[in-house]
Amino acid sequence: MYFTEVESMAQSSEINMTDMRSADSLWTAADVWIKKPHVVNKRLCGVTETEYRDVDTAELIQVLSPLLGTSIKIADISMFLHTDIVDKEHETTGRWCVGVRTLIPKVNKTGECLYKEVIIKDIVGHAVTFIPFEETDVGQVTVKSSNIYQIQLQLKPEECYIYRTLSLHALMPEQWCSDGVAYPKLSWLYTKLLPKLSRWALESKTSEFKSTLSLIPLEKYSILYQQLKEKYKELVKVWPEVTDPEKFVFEDVAIATYLLILWGEERAEKGTSTKQSFVDLGCGNGLLVHILNNEGHPGKGMDIRKRKIWDMYGPGTHLEENAITPSNDFLFPTTDWLIGNHSDELTPWIPVIAARSSYSCRYFVLPCCFFDFCGKYQRRQCKKSQYKEYIDFISDVSTVCGFYTEEDCLRIPSTKRVCIIGKGRKYREAEEALVEKQRSDYIRRREALFTNSGVSMNVNQSGHYGPNHNDNGQNISTPANDWVNGFQPRERTETIRNCTALPRDFVNEVVLRVAKALLSLTESNMESSNCAWNTGGSLLISEVVNLLDQSSLQALKKECGGLQTLLKNNYQVFRVEGGSVFIRDWRTHTPAQSSRMRSKRKAPPTGALKTRLCWFHIHHPHGCPLPCEDCAFAHGETDLKKP
Repeated sequence: MYFTEVESMAQSSEINMTDMRSADSLWTAADVWIKKPHVVNKRLCGVTETEYRDVDTAELIQVLSPLLGTSIKIADISMFLHTDIVDKEHETTGRWCVGVRTLIPKVNKTGECLYKEVIIKDIVGHAVTFIPFEETDVGQVTVKSSNIYQIQLQLKPEECYIYRTLSLHALMPEQWCSDGVAYPKLSWLYTKLLPKLSRWALESKTSEFKSTLSLIPLEKYSILYQQLKEKYKELVKVWPEVTDPEKFVFEDVAIATYLLILWGEERAEKGTSTKQSFVDLGCGNGLLVHILNNEGHPGKGMDIRKRKIWDMYGPGTHLEENAITPSNDFLFPTTDWLIGNHSDELTPWIPVIAARSSYSCRYFVLPCCFFDFCGKYQRRQCKKSQYKEYIDFISDVSTVCGFYTEEDCLRIPSTKRVCIIGKGRKYREAEEALVEKQRSDYIRRREALFTNSGVSMNVNQSGHYGPNHNDNGQNISTPANDWVNGFQPRERTETIRNCTALPRDFVNEVVLRVAKALLSLTESNMESSNCAWNTGGSLLISEVVNLLDQSSLQALKKECGGLQTLLKNNYQVFRVEGGSVFIRDWRTHTPAQSSRMRSKRKAPPTGALKTRLCWFHIHHPHGCPLPCEDCAFAHGETDLKKP
């Protein structure tokens, strides 16, 4: 038997007509697997595709004939594709749609390991077939017949309903060959892929943004990313900042990879070998600058505050501590590219600064926090997500500044991963004065949105967003006033607002008050139960608020996360889950606890120094539930050791 049918056993694989009204849902779902297989198969980076063309059955056979060798007969493929069942009414050029895709593995350092497949869409039969083939250097083609499979949407009448069922057909299932990369096990296709396809068909959602990495060659990105990831992975081990090293290192490696490929394509297009210069405005930890400098691009990073890691990069990385304000003092007429990587209040200004720096200056921005020209961005549309609305706003700024504006989606570990790129100009250089007037008018109109509302929201000296005035009610004057009135850069000293800077006595008082309230909820049950240790009850965060006086609540309101953050910080005493707070019982283990909490519950290693007193040993009416040797905290002053 040449082929068999394997249907998904998942609930979502059988779809009622009321849920999926047309075969369009199949093609919507199938196109995700065809164009973006990496969203399911994590060993793939993506695909490149040839242009698809419509053919009739005779033309389809002509296309396939050169591919098929002695290992598989054209008759077998014809039977598999059901080309022997010719529907004369629909036998037109539009019955079949044929193209070729190249699968690109995620780990592909040389670029030689690529997989090619012929994609055949049967528009009449509602099926899509994948025929893998290999091509030698001399152009000889052989089909991998063991890995030919088909996904089909079938109509199944049952009583008074008609069900649409997604099914999987394999030409030679008993010979299926899995390589663990492009061709997973056959069981994976029907236990993982088919349920995904069913869910996509039901949802039929379209993204607000473009596909990832749509503006650069995917093969080049895949190869260079693996090379740079290997080259800079040691930074994870020595990362001195409080931020997550793996996220920030590999995110900046991915952004650097994108820029290096983008700039390489630009040089090839212009026929030059000179590497582009750049300035990274609001460079933060400076890692992106470090990588770009190391890879041969002249440039520098600027930020209002120096980071600890800057000193580790060495003299080859050019970083500058400076408060950047959008004014004539911060123009870069000799720079090729301006970069804004999560540049916050500078984000809308970067297209403007690039446009005013020189006619040839280009820019790249990756927006994160939502800022307008002189304050926080204010939403005006409810039909879009806030993120989409802000991306459209930055694109609008770019267009007004005269750039050919493009958007792309990066592959980074962040929910904010849409970048905006301004390359060439839409106007001639002689028209600069006219376009500059359009820019200025646009900025003044945006500024008026804030002045007309009577308040300009900016980052004030306390680190919060508030009116753009000092303590005496006077306007804050900045060097930016020649471009806009109201812009204020962030404070040079970062304000810590995660409750860790609160007075220790204040924190201890809040902790004790909340803990006593939790313990009191179960005190009456202790006598009638066999429990020797009071685990306490639970309170909603909103109920805990009622335990505190007004001055305490005002102090917590100034902190990010407020009361909940304070309780979470005191993980030794409390467990906060689902908006409720509990007394933490260090004797128990719950799967819901994070790995971080589980690691903190382990008994201290032999010889470990205990530098903090056990809260339960001091304050709990029944003491600590753990023996002294198993507790990570000191049971009294004699057990307390200082490093």
